[in-house]
Amino acid sequence: MANQNRQVLLKRRPAGMPTTADFEIVDAPLPEAGEGEVLVRGIYLSLDPYMRGRISGARSYAKPVAIGAVMEGRVVGEVVKSRDPAFGEGDYVFGGYGWQLFSAIPGKGLLKLDPEDAPLSTALGVLGMPGLTAYVGLSNIGQPQSGETVVVSAASGAVGAVAGQLAKRSGARVVGIAGGADKCRYVEAELGLDACIDHRAGDLGAALDRICPNGVDVYFENVGGAVQQAVFPRLNDFGRMIMCGMVAEYNDVEPRPGPNLMAAVRKRLKIHGFIVGDQWHRWDEYRTMAAPLVRGGALKYREDIVEGLDVAPAAFIGLLQGRNFGKLLVRLDDDPTRGR
Repeated sequence: MANQNRQVLLKRRPAGMPTTADFEIVDAPLPEAGEGEVLVRGIYLSLDPYMRGRISGARSYAKPVAIGAVMEGRVVGEVVKSRDPAFGEGDYVFGGYGWQLFSAIPGKGLLKLDPEDAPLSTALGVLGMPGLTAYVGLSNIGQPQSGETVVVSAASGAVGAVAGQLAKRSGARVVGIAGGADKCRYVEAELGLDACIDHRAGDLGAALDRICPNGVDVYFENVGGAVQQAVFPRLNDFGRMIMCGMVAEYNDVEPRPGPNLMAAVRKRLKIHGFIVGDQWHRWDEYRTMAAPLVRGGALKYREDIVEGLDVAPAAFIGLLQGRNFGKLLVRLDDDPTRGR
């Protein structure tokens, strides 16, 4: 085991798109596990769009990362020391914290993982927060019905890919929106959505009119910006708009003008935002449903894994620019279970 703990700290708050100069990589002493805690060796670190809000300092639903503090992030790892009788050395867990190699975590905040059940990394993606986000958004808000048309933005991403597949299982016709021909091919050929529109290829509105001639009943919003502006006017009466995220606008210094919401009255639209952190009580429910589908290949996923903690800042910036393809993870250290 290493005798130092490498960490990525927030050095300053970015204005607009972050740069690597906004972060600082340091070596710190190994943390000590206190009573009721375990020391976790990180194996995978999850990078997610919500982290942009955590470094802005703006008032939000969660406290921002403090200047000089370890960057926020969830980790899957291995217990190397335990002072909680529920965990032993060698256990694999979800719940390590931060952009760092080691973390000391209260045992009550950890979920034990069985690598025979699913690959460890899936606890950060298809069977983790992104998957739960898709499940909650659809089941609580979208509630797609057989024969309806569902549009999912960022359809090749960690949330969008699950949302699209679950919507298909409801019997709806599902159209994805993604950036680039390769991502669109993946959405159609691998995920099985009915169609996918490349928002970089031209007139998105015209493409929506062609592929969704009967309008849109449910819109799973992950992007905002020009994509939202194209989809919103095409929502049908009683349409549902699942406000999950707006990554295209996270780096804006000034808010963009929104759509004219008179249509929400005229069409009796339901526009509903949510935070998945309010829904952790449904974690077991989701995993019970989704894990057999993942094992059987019926719920597909793709991971984009980069190597080493030092690349985390650049990889995070790439995530905000749409350069990743699938769930973005940083491999912090060896995964002894890979290949099982």
